[in-house]
Amino acid sequence: MNTARIVVLTIAVGAGGVAAYLASGSDTKAPTEPVVQLQTVDVLVAKNDIGLGKSVTADDLQWQTWPAATASNSFIRRNERPEATKEVLGSIARAPFIAGEPIRELKLVKADGSGFMAAILPTGMRAISTEISPETGAGGFILPNDRVDVILSKREKNPDQKGSPDLVHSEVILSNIRVLAIDQAPKEKDGQNTVVGKTVTLELKPEQTETLARARQSGTLSLALRSIADLNVTEKPSDDRIKRGDSINVVRYGVSSPTTTQK
Repeated sequence: MNTARIVVLTIAVGAGGVAAYLASGSDTKAPTEPVVQLQTVDVLVAKNDIGLGKSVTADDLQWQTWPAATASNSFIRRNERPEATKEVLGSIARAPFIAGEPIRELKLVKADGSGFMAAILPTGMRAISTEISPETGAGGFILPNDRVDVILSKREKNPDQKGSPDLVHSEVILSNIRVLAIDQAPKEKDGQNTVVGKTVTLELKPEQTETLARARQSGTLSLALRSIADLNVTEKPSDDRIKRGDSINVVRYGVSSPTTTQK
């Protein structure tokens, strides 16, 4: 075999080796990046719906995996409080929980043997009840946790003219008051959007309880339901209203006559 053939054969073998190497390299898959593991934490949640005023039981609670990045500091974490399911047993829900909602102790209160109303009352506040009727309670559309104004109406004899219609004085004695309960219902009944009761329990400051107690002996009390849009608005009587008084239409024996009262 001459030298030329040996050279050609060597080149052919080398080229084939190079081609085979390149082919094998093209089939090699690029290394995949490792999957980042999402950090999680076990959070105590409501297993079932927990209504306002309900005592928490073991069947109402469960641990649920939660993304650590979105877990609020107010959530109860298993790694920090492994016995939390026992610690919150018997607590009363001062606000409703829905199934799957993380348990927060701000929405729970320890009764410690006290009743529900005493447990949910904020520090320094008092609960006082007064009689109402559908006419004086906004037709039954006032529900617990609504805000109302309490109006006192007094009927007095007209000292100027004998036989004339009685004078009726009305004024708002308490403004923006929270309703705690209607009769003994601290929450709305299932499927019921009205609570027609005979007694309403209001959340008052100590000095306001005295005002209400005196007013009950002085005349008729009515509740005016406040819009949810102005719960934080405190009304102040305008100068015009103070000067002109309140205009009231008094009906007596079927005869209507306007009467103006001054506060």
